[in-house]
Amino acid sequence: MLRYLIKKLLYSILIIWGVVTLIFILFNLVPGDPARMMMGQRTDSTSLATVRHDLGLDRPVFSQYLKYLNDISPISIHNPRSKSSYIYLDKTSYKNYIKLVKLSKSRVIVIKSPYLRRSYQSQKTVTSIISETLPNTFILAFTSMIFATIFGIALGMISAIKKDKFIDRFSIVFSAIGMSLPSFFAAILIGWFFAFVLGKYTGLNLTGNLWVVDDFGEGIHLQLKNLILPTLTLGLRPLSIVTQLTRSSLLETLSQDYIRTAKAKGLSFGKVLWRHALRNSLNPVVTAISGWFASLMAGVIFVEYIFGWKGLGYVMVNALTSYDVPLVIGCVIAISLIFVIVNLLVDIIYAMLDPRIKFA
Repeated sequence: MLRYLIKKLLYSILIIWGVVTLIFILFNLVPGDPARMMMGQRTDSTSLATVRHDLGLDRPVFSQYLKYLNDISPISIHNPRSKSSYIYLDKTSYKNYIKLVKLSKSRVIVIKSPYLRRSYQSQKTVTSIISETLPNTFILAFTSMIFATIFGIALGMISAIKKDKFIDRFSIVFSAIGMSLPSFFAAILIGWFFAFVLGKYTGLNLTGNLWVVDDFGEGIHLQLKNLILPTLTLGLRPLSIVTQLTRSSLLETLSQDYIRTAKAKGLSFGKVLWRHALRNSLNPVVTAISGWFASLMAGVIFVEYIFGWKGLGYVMVNALTSYDVPLVIGCVIAISLIFVIVNLLVDIIYAMLDPRIKFA
């Protein structure tokens, strides 16, 4: 078990390093100037040069890349005597650290919290922005997955039991449509139909967040109804996949010899279904659910933006339009970490459901 976790940890570090490297290269290949985005198009060259220096953009690209890796790494090389004026070398990132090895008179290897820099636009730390918005994204992804899991397994079970009946054919057609619809297109259709066409009957808003400040700014109110449309949109594709996986896996399990033996012993169909067939059919479903949960955290971007849901995806789209490189990379790192953690938890759950699976 310990060996497996260490191996997974090493793989995770390599994945995050590869993602950071790719994003860093792409932003340096794509035309754009963060300093000009911050200062505006009419600023003078002297001011632009000053801002580029403050952001460290006047250094060679490879030097910027190495410094960024050093900042985000929990094990870093630190110079306590440095008095650099670069904003991205924020001293607060090294305020609390544990000294490990002294390399020279001015450089030591330390353990510290990862420093994701500051947003070019708001000057807030990327860590604080992510910590403010990530809970909203997690709530949306979690409720979407709960919705997809409950209704997907239920619909898949009914389809398997009523094979070749109307409900079975309906679920197949519904699943095919749900899997073929991109989330951003489904968001537009669902938002238009339920919030615009049927808005006076449903009372749902096209845009809105979980917490809303009233018109007088006197209080913050919980608005659960704003969660309905994004949840329905984001859960549509995983619902379709869970339905089909449950149906096919349950049909295969019901045809096994031990199921026929259980029926021959006089067990009712309900007991056979719940105690034997369903549990042994859930392994591929659990794998799909876990993978889709991680994907939802990454694919929530456009859904959040369309419905005005103030989550990680909404912030990331705005950061892309303003060329806010630290914030974009920070969001990508957060999503990558979530993906890795979820996959690790899934492997453990998968082994718990199936005792035949051993950690390698």
